[in-house]
Amino acid sequence: MAHRKRAGGHRKPTRTVRRPSLTGTVRLTDAGGEVACAEGTLRLASRSLREVMGGDVVAVSVQRGREGGKRAVVESVVERAHAAVVGTFSPVGPLGCVRPLDTRVRADFFVLPSDGSPARLSVGTGDVVRARIVSYPSRHESGVVTIERRLGDADAPDLGIRSVMACYDLDDAYPEQALRAAEGLVLDVDGALADPLRRDVRDRFALTIDPVDARDFDDALSISRTAEGGFALSVHIADVSHYVAWGDDIDLEARRRTTSVYLADRVLPMLPERLSNDLCSLRPGEDRLAMTVEMTFDARGRLQGAVPYPSVMRSRVRLSYDEAQALLDGGAGVAEDAVARAAEEGVDLCEVLRLADELARLRAQVRSRRGAIDFDTVEVHALMGSDGEPRDLVARHRTAATALVEEAMLVANECVASWLVRRDLEAVYRVHEPPTPEHLQAAAAALAELGIVDRGRALAIAAGEIPAMRAALADVAGTPEAELVNALLLRAMQRAVYRPQNLGHYALGAAAYCHFTSPIRRYPDLMVHRVFKLALARERLGVQEARRRTGALAGAGATGFGALAAQLCRACSERERAADAAARASQKVMVARYYAHRIGERFTATVSWVDAMGAFARIDETQAEGLIRLRDLGDEWFDFDERTLALVGSATGRRIRPGDRVVVEVRATDQLRGHLDLGLVAAPRALH
Repeated sequence: MAHRKRAGGHRKPTRTVRRPSLTGTVRLTDAGGEVACAEGTLRLASRSLREVMGGDVVAVSVQRGREGGKRAVVESVVERAHAAVVGTFSPVGPLGCVRPLDTRVRADFFVLPSDGSPARLSVGTGDVVRARIVSYPSRHESGVVTIERRLGDADAPDLGIRSVMACYDLDDAYPEQALRAAEGLVLDVDGALADPLRRDVRDRFALTIDPVDARDFDDALSISRTAEGGFALSVHIADVSHYVAWGDDIDLEARRRTTSVYLADRVLPMLPERLSNDLCSLRPGEDRLAMTVEMTFDARGRLQGAVPYPSVMRSRVRLSYDEAQALLDGGAGVAEDAVARAAEEGVDLCEVLRLADELARLRAQVRSRRGAIDFDTVEVHALMGSDGEPRDLVARHRTAATALVEEAMLVANECVASWLVRRDLEAVYRVHEPPTPEHLQAAAAALAELGIVDRGRALAIAAGEIPAMRAALADVAGTPEAELVNALLLRAMQRAVYRPQNLGHYALGAAAYCHFTSPIRRYPDLMVHRVFKLALARERLGVQEARRRTGALAGAGATGFGALAAQLCRACSERERAADAAARASQKVMVARYYAHRIGERFTATVSWVDAMGAFARIDETQAEGLIRLRDLGDEWFDFDERTLALVGSATGRRIRPGDRVVVEVRATDQLRGHLDLGLVAAPRALH
């Protein structure tokens, strides 16, 4: 169904028929809203937008318009997702008005005359504030808030990032009690090795490969060729659970945070710096307590066996991803110190990397044969200067160096999950369920309408056949359509979540999967370590010794972690989503700051997506994405054709669709909201 859109334009009213009430979750975009419910994803009626916020669980009635399309009308809000709002303050007569920075929220909120919070916090016109919602807006009444915190005025240099933090309820300060507890922790290698379960593997050559600006190194690799021509791979992971006991001050704060958050200009760590960047960080040349997963593979990369255990290890070399990639590419004079240190121990560092790369490629083939599907997404990151300003924007893509680390972590996670499942243990599993038929059918239909796949392949995709999805992705790899196909198929997928029981991982094609390899920054990994340690002690040392150890591992319980299991898994899943959203929002703030100094400049770009708001375009130079609003597409009416994902000029028939090459001009930026507005300079047909 096509929708006529233009500034000031209106749709003709249609006669609707009500259908029974359903429950679903709201997703808002700048173009409108939708509700995911049992009937699939339905467009939210415009009159319902005022009373909901993203993530709200709502009861809706489904209406069918005269043209046959369905839309959802909110009947009531079952569960609110937000208790606060971040926005700009201004007086309106005797009231105060808080206008949300999130432009997807369609209602302003008001501060009552009897509320003294603006005066108490010295809030002035134009200040950005975080306000607690007292009552939510409805179709007939405005929402009411009280101000909790003044974030700053419009000129504060980091106001955009602080607004993101306030919006997602993130803290940059760590509780003093937890910091004092962390400072009291010490490394005791001899004491740790007195544990009969812990092995000394310091004689193995191990290296870490991380982003160039990383400070917390939570994984390291050891690899060698076996006598049979296969591979011996050991993945060493920081043993956080040795230092953080269940229910202590550090654990309670880590449990509240559940994850580290990586914003554009700062990291909000799950653990105190004493642990994350010191005691638990696998720094080169220093003994560290670890959890090791020792694995063997045949010459085709097939897993032959795996043994996980607590260990003491020592990393010998630290490489950045760029350095590792340069060495794989045969670069001379790269990472000379690391190469020399490895040579002193009789190790050819380049050969170690080539061996890891060979195994990674074989493992990718193994995963492909069993039905895994990989998506290639574009992530734009700001490189920050010493003055706190973004000095460059870079797009992070998968390379051989990142892949060799990723494949090692994937197989280690699988091995630990399988170990837990064989013992029927309740833990924190990473679960990815198959996509719903409705979502697959919608993606397949769009790909067919766009002419990207033929009817046969579209039917196969709609039926959930992964080989058909992989073939569609492979056919467009390296073309302007690649981002669109990845986006359509990725949107059809369900989101991976944490569950106490194993339900498999659809996208990885794994019968069992968990997160084990990043306990410095993810609470689920820490819980998995605890469950594993307790089960291992029970097996090797007996029930009595296992009970004695439950002081530090009590969260794992005798057979699981009890009544808290579902609650912890749900909290970890929710906070992960919030952390990811905050990270993306912070990068958008920096993209806007970067282009604020380039207003009027022109760039070549590729249209990445279209919707009822306009066309999104990704700039070639930086891969940053901006919006070409409908008013900036040209002097004519435009129809948004949902079937073909195209904007169609009503006068000229000109079509703008994902994959089109265009020339754009930077028109405006909004640094608080992270908006980059572009204008269309050269239409697609002018470039062909």
